[in-house]
Amino acid sequence: MIQDIFPKKLYNHYDPSAEPDGESRIIVEGPDGILTKMGRISDACELIFPRYSEVGGTGKLTYLFSVDDEKYFFAENEIPDVPEGYEFRTLNMLRDVRPAPMHRLYAAFTAHHLIAWYRQNRFCGCCGTPTEQDGKERALRCPSCGNLIFPKIMPAVIVGVRNGDRMLCTRYRSGFAPYALIAGFTEIGETLEETCEREVMEEAGIRIKNITYFGSQPWGTAQDILAGFYCDLDGSPEIHMDREELKSAEWKSRDEIELQPYDYSLTNEIMKQFKLGNI
Repeated sequence: MIQDIFPKKLYNHYDPSAEPDGESRIIVEGPDGILTKMGRISDACELIFPRYSEVGGTGKLTYLFSVDDEKYFFAENEIPDVPEGYEFRTLNMLRDVRPAPMHRLYAAFTAHHLIAWYRQNRFCGCCGTPTEQDGKERALRCPSCGNLIFPKIMPAVIVGVRNGDRMLCTRYRSGFAPYALIAGFTEIGETLEETCEREVMEEAGIRIKNITYFGSQPWGTAQDILAGFYCDLDGSPEIHMDREELKSAEWKSRDEIELQPYDYSLTNEIMKQFKLGNI
């Protein structure tokens, strides 16, 4: 999955005193995506972010995180000149070219999540005053009313529904084209297990039981944390599909399951483990 970057490790602790050096990576995100360059690593595309030495003098920089000893900063201002060889690419574009190394793709998704939070909370939601970065923790503070805003992380679920040796596979009506699993965001006052039950009923019209936790994944594009579960059909296997959400919903045997074209997502991992007979 996208977060599997061992032996590399992402260190996301907040460090307001961090300063860039010439080798630090600078994330520049505009309306057309993140500024990147593509090189080569053996037979794969190498994902490259500009170093501070290439885009120095970009104005205000905000420390995001480190991958091992390599620091990543967000350039809050537009850079005056795009370095040669670089261009803006969306996260979908980066994902589709299957770049290496994996830790840089993970950095792109994680940076996007943090940058979106900073940009969406430039003003206090209580009194409208411009916010300031807190000096002790990753938070934005209102200097007028004291409102404290922490990074937004929305809980969501991915559900692999088993019916004996078959799994419920779906395809979205628009957007992402490959087969996927039923998914959705948790509502206020709802447990993750209740989210699974509700989403499966809403999208497929079936009941489930034996809800079992599988694993989790940060997914920066939607600012969420995905919790993956598998479960069993409870009652009739007849599907009543939500046609506004889905293009198809069908029971597929292990041999019939079509995995996604890249091995980044928790959804694909659940499908793969079922296909292999491991769950």
